[in-house]
Amino acid sequence: MLNKYPDILKPSDICMILGISKKNGYARLASGEIKSRKIGRKYFICKKYLQK
Repeated sequence: MLNKYPDILKPSDICMILGISKKNGYARLASGEIKSRKIGRKYFICKKYLQK
């Protein structure tokens, strides 16, 4: 399912994959429910975090 996505995902990719809104996606990233790295103002999510 995630084969067509790159190894490092953006929040917009996560929202499409999970079928959630951007607001909900950013809330989950900020709360730590979805593991990510934040560099500056941008979130980066490893694809392996979603495959568990």
